[in-house]
Order: sequence, then structure tokens, then C-alpha cells
Amino acid sequence: MAIPREAGRATYSTNIRALKRIPMTALQKAVITGSLLGDACVHSNWSKTNYRLQVRHSRDQEAYVLWKHKIFEDFVLTPPKSYERTRSVWFRTISHPDITKLHEVFYRDGKKIIPSDIHHRIKDPLVMAIWFMDDGNAVVRKSILCGYHLNSQSFSKAENERLVDAIAKAHGIECTVERNHAYYRLAIWRKASRERFAHLVRPHVLPSMKYKLVV
Repeated sequence: MAIPREAGRATYSTNIRALKRIPMTALQKAVITGSLLGDACVHSNWSKTNYRLQVRHSRDQEAYVLWKHKIFEDFVLTPPKSYERTRSVWFRTISHPDITKLHEVFYRDGKKIIPSDIHHRIKDPLVMAIWFMDDGNAVVRKSILCGYHLNSQSFSKAENERLVDAIAKAHGIECTVERNHAYYRLAIWRKASRERFAHLVRPHVLPSMKYKLVV
């Protein structure tokens, strides 16, 4: 017997409400944190009471998107989708109170920010690895690894300086803020620091993303 459309909607809403009551795991929160430092963003639901996570990467990084999707699959209603215009693959979660809490930390007036307690939030090496996989790259000159970039151009110079202090405090890694056109980004040049950084994130970097480390 066919289910009336209204009943279908009620069941759907009931399921969503039940999912919102399930707390996100420490792993999921770490991936969200690293992703918000990188390419991810959050959007409000229609009632603006909660926020959902949206993940989007290039088609070349589809394996990375599928890995993130697997982590959040309990909170995602549809498989990842392709967007031909930008050659990207994306998915989004349902809106959830735990994502809303992270929105309150990482957004102000609709703009992504670096919170004052960021050094606590990046202590987990997985957070650093997600950030690097999202927005990092190796700097190679004449086939020699010279350093790493964390492409933090969406943040202000003061916020990048806050990140420099936080990374030093949390992991003993020395970064510098460098100008990139009209923006700023982080660079890790010193041999000891780039080796420490690679050692920190390597266990969490996916095989499909190892090219970013070079070695």
C-alpha cells in the first residue's frame, strides 16, 4: 500500500529529529574542525536553528571526499554528488547541534574566523592532517622539498599570526606568515619544523593524498 505523502514527511522528520539527538563522536568533531580550517563550510537549516556541514573537493580528490562521507554517513542522507561545472564532488550533513556549536566557535557575522583558543583545538594530530589535506601543499624546488604551505589566505594577517603561535604552542613547529598577493598564508621552512610537521600528520594522511607530503 502506498504511503501518503504527509505520512512520509512525518517519518522523515521523525528520523531527522532522532539523528539530531545522537552526539557526534570525537573523530567526527576533529574532522569538522580540521575541515573548517580548510575548505569546508557550514550553512544554517531553513529555520536557522542549527547548522550543517558541507564538504566539497575537486574530482581528483574524490577518494578523500568518500573517506569523509564514510565518517559522517550516519548524518548524511544522500551519496556524494558531482558538480560538472567546477569538476567537484560534494556532500552535506543534516543540521546538527554539535555542528552548530562549532559554527559558534569558527564563525562571526557570517565569516569564518580563528578562535582565541585555537591552540587547544589543533592539539589532535588528525585535525592538523585534515587541515593539510584540505589546504596544504609541499614546496618543491629543483626536485628538492623546501617546505610546506598551509593556504590560510581566507584568514587575516592577525589570525595567521595567531595560528603561528598556536602551532608552536601545540606542536613545537615553527611557521611563518608570508604574503601571497593581497592575502597571507602559513609556511614551514625550517628543516626541523617541516620534519616534525611531516611526522605529525603522516600517520593520518590518506594514501591518495600522500603526494602532498612528497616524502
